[in-house]
Amino acid sequence: MKNVPLADVDHVDRAVLPIGTDYPPGHLLDWHEHRRAQFLYGATGVMVVDTADGTWTVPPERAVLIPAATRHRVRMLGVSTRSLYIEPAVVPWWPRTCTVVDVPPLLRELLHAAVGFEADYSLSGREGSVADLLLHEIAARAPLPFHVAIPASAGLAALCRDYLAAPDAAVTNAQWAARTAMSERAFTRLFRGETGESPAVWRARARLLAAVPLLRGAPVGEVSGRLGYATPAAFTAAFTRTFGLPPSRFARPPSRPAARPGRPGHVPQVRSGRDKGADGAPVSSPVTRYRAGESAAS
Repeated sequence: MKNVPLADVDHVDRAVLPIGTDYPPGHLLDWHEHRRAQFLYGATGVMVVDTADGTWTVPPERAVLIPAATRHRVRMLGVSTRSLYIEPAVVPWWPRTCTVVDVPPLLRELLHAAVGFEADYSLSGREGSVADLLLHEIAARAPLPFHVAIPASAGLAALCRDYLAAPDAAVTNAQWAARTAMSERAFTRLFRGETGESPAVWRARARLLAAVPLLRGAPVGEVSGRLGYATPAAFTAAFTRTFGLPPSRFARPPSRPAARPGRPGHVPQVRSGRDKGADGAPVSSPVTRYRAGESAAS
């Protein structure tokens, strides 16, 4: 199914409902929740998923697992999605919080196939088998670290969301403590208790997450400067240490120039039976030999 609202098919008696949706650049799916668990795959672009507990940045060719009945919003940055909406009872192993995962080629192709199904697809044939295999493949995925926690305290949560909207390397713990009318020591202790990280480490991770969508439209050197890194090398080292891949892996692939008609090498040349080999004897192409065989057989 393509570009179909979940509400129109949620009643269908299928454990897995695949839906593909195209979104305009910068589209915001505001706060909402689903009765079903959701596997949200971005075939293109970057997604940023917010819940009360954290923020997950989903690079291209990755996906996020969203638990059932979890209130969330999603910013779509040039995204075409392939979603699976899944009855919670059939995935008792589903994570309790959002989780970003890799999408290997097999899972990707299964997703592309599944969004071509009708809502009431056959359970006994190929379509039912694809739906079953999708769940097996998702269960085998390991979490990726594209996430920062949001504190439960309203004041700390507001600080963090403001920072995610406009990361600034110049911000200090003292400034954040002052905004919450706390001593720096008390502020740091409370922040670490609610997020598991010090404020400085949290801000560094938040800046690196902000780099993921920026890398789709700007070179590494420009992104590193915008995020306050002294050199591209320092940015690359921090990014690779945190996410396990260099930032260059997240850049938008360069567009290929269109082939000009008549350029050698762009159109395969089929040799005719009149071509000659190095010894001067006629050489026939596979197509010529195939056709000759047809003639003999007939």
